[in-house]
Amino acid sequence: MLNKWGMDRLDGGDGEARLVERIGLGDRQAFQALYRAYFPRLARFLGRMTRNAPLIEEVVNDTMMVVWQKAGTYDGSSKVSTWIFGIAYRQALKGLRGLDEPVEFSFELAGAPDLEPEQAAEDAQLRQGVSEALDALPLEQRMVVSLTYYHDMAYQEIAETMGCPVNTVKTRMFHARQRLKAMLLPHTEETQ
Repeated sequence: MLNKWGMDRLDGGDGEARLVERIGLGDRQAFQALYRAYFPRLARFLGRMTRNAPLIEEVVNDTMMVVWQKAGTYDGSSKVSTWIFGIAYRQALKGLRGLDEPVEFSFELAGAPDLEPEQAAEDAQLRQGVSEALDALPLEQRMVVSLTYYHDMAYQEIAETMGCPVNTVKTRMFHARQRLKAMLLPHTEETQ
C-alpha cells in the first residue's frame, strides 16, 4: 500500500531516500514522518552513547535539524539510516564535549510477561548485567556493539557512521566481545 509520497514503506531503502528527497524540497510532512520514524531509534542509540537523558532529546533535535538543513545534499552513497546515525554520532560527540558533569542514564529494557517469577527474576538480572557490562565498555566499543546488535548495521555502515576504517570497527568489536565475555561470565555461571 502506498502512502501520500508514493512509497510502499517507511522502514528503509527507497522509501526513506524519497522522504529525504522531499525534505530537501522543503516538505514539512515528509520531515515529520522521518522524525517520527527515527526518534525512537536515535533515542535508544544515544541513550547508550551519552547516558544523559536531557542530552538525548537535544541531540536528536540537533540531528534532525541537520537532516532538515542538509537533506538536499544527501547523495544516496549510503543508506539513509547510515547518514542519519552518522550525523547523530557527531552531534552526540559535540554534546558530550560540552558537558560539565556526566549524568547516568538508566536504559529501560522490557521484560517478558509470560515467564515464571523465578525465570523472570533471572532474566531481569541477566539484562541488568548486560546493560552494566555495555555501559562499562569504552565509548567506541559500546557504539560498535550498539549499532551492530541494536540497530542491525553492518560493519561497513558502522565505519561510515563513526568515520573510521572497517578494520577499526572489527577490532573494536573483537575487544568489546572479549571484555563482555569476561564481565558476563559470573552471570552465565549463575544460570547453569
